[in-house]
Amino acid sequence: MPYEWKSTAPDDDSGAVSYRLTLWPYRSLPQRGFVWFISVTATLMALPLAAMLGTTIWWGLLPFIALTMLGIWIALQRSYRSGETREELLLSREKLEVRRRDPGRPDRIWQTNPYWVRVTLRSGPVEEYLTLTDGQREIELGAFLTPEERQSLRDELSRRLNETR
Repeated sequence: MPYEWKSTAPDDDSGAVSYRLTLWPYRSLPQRGFVWFISVTATLMALPLAAMLGTTIWWGLLPFIALTMLGIWIALQRSYRSGETREELLLSREKLEVRRRDPGRPDRIWQTNPYWVRVTLRSGPVEEYLTLTDGQREIELGAFLTPEERQSLRDELSRRLNETR
């Protein structure tokens, strides 16, 4: 699953455990796969060019194939950049903090007392929309997760919230 829980040892005084949850988008094409995909695509697109080598048609096809390869390259690089998004949830007895890190944007931070936090799943335009609310403000958590992962995360988060209260 594209999230990971880490816990700290309990304090000697209070016996409280704190948790850190890190969420990230799933990457279906690793960097090595990217190299293979671009290589195979460029080779397959060069086949029609090889048949036309030395003709004026070659010059007519070349710009379109080059633009297509450039478009694929840019789209995949943009996808990798969006995959750098991270959400971090810090949970202790005193506070709950959610920090969202998007590339090229300042961090967005939400802090509240975990005692008042409710974890809910809603159906609507997004299937199994996972939200945290403290009664004043509501935030979405794990928008890039699958519905099954959001359900699992809701159960784990609810259990850990109950442990820290």
